[in-house]
Amino acid sequence: MKNVAALMLISSIALVSCKKETATITKVDPKTGKTITVEVPADSVAKVAENPAIKDSAGVFTQTFKLEKGKTYPLTTYQRDVKTMEDPQGKTITATSESTDEMNFTVNDIKGNVYDMTLNLVAKRNSQSAQGKTIIVDTKQPIPKEDDLKMIWNINKALTGNKLNMKMDTKGNVVSITGFDAVYTKVTNSVGTLIKDANQKASVVASLKETFNEKVLKDQLNKNLTIIPKKGVKIGEKWTTSENADASGTVKVTSNYVLKSVGNGTAEISVTGGIPKKTEKKTQGPITHSLSSELVQNGTIKFDQSTGWIANQNIDVKTTQVETISDGKQSQSMKSTSKSSVMVNPSAK
Repeated sequence: MKNVAALMLISSIALVSCKKETATITKVDPKTGKTITVEVPADSVAKVAENPAIKDSAGVFTQTFKLEKGKTYPLTTYQRDVKTMEDPQGKTITATSESTDEMNFTVNDIKGNVYDMTLNLVAKRNSQSAQGKTIIVDTKQPIPKEDDLKMIWNINKALTGNKLNMKMDTKGNVVSITGFDAVYTKVTNSVGTLIKDANQKASVVASLKETFNEKVLKDQLNKNLTIIPKKGVKIGEKWTTSENADASGTVKVTSNYVLKSVGNGTAEISVTGGIPKKTEKKTQGPITHSLSSELVQNGTIKFDQSTGWIANQNIDVKTTQVETISDGKQSQSMKSTSKSSVMVNPSAK
């Protein structure tokens, strides 16, 4: 009995001595929607700077940036679209497309509250698959053999390997991006090996300038890098933004954000919303043509608490469109569905 008692005593001592220290994180209870504080093992909590970039004051969290000179921060965007078309007879065709843009940012200097950074355009990859055939254009791979793909590869290859200079303040506002002219010149020289006609060459470069310029890149980075409103938000608080889904601005994509949790070195934000279902009808004589469409999005965005830099984004977007023609007696419908995954730094999921 003494031995048994001794063993029980030793076990009790072992349990006490092995008890791990705990840390607390703040999050939203998914069942009640209320803000709660939970204890987790201390060794499971990522180390957070004493004065982190994402921090709270009286329960209100704000986002700034605390980047280090000489360090490089990744921003790889990836999108995968699976589109399915269904004809009136029920026959379906599915096509898949993927695109990856790899870039990163090196902090060269910090002057006051402004970062002087080099934006490195690293690589681009595009692929399309349909009816058992796949085509890939990848700047990390040799030029494709197909003539119609050579132009795309040449332009993408000329775009990558370049460095732009960017200035961004500690609140995430992109002040300026310069260095585009050197990129345009490189692309001009590259397409010149495939296009001899001066007008066609100028048209290709002009098209590039419309989609790759300071304004477009600024808008993209401002959307990706800063999500939390400048005024700050509380755990569980919701805020909404909207942007044009078409050139006319009549259709808006709405994004609803909720700060779900801050802790363990990460600030996590949920995303929902989209475009509500809308149906348009036009009648000409006995024929009625109707078109209904809807977009639904949901996912999460995670930021590194210490630096404020985006760690990962994973948002699913589903678009449904149904086109119907009816003469009052019978009708035929064409349906298309697109399921997209929109990610940032996908390897960090």
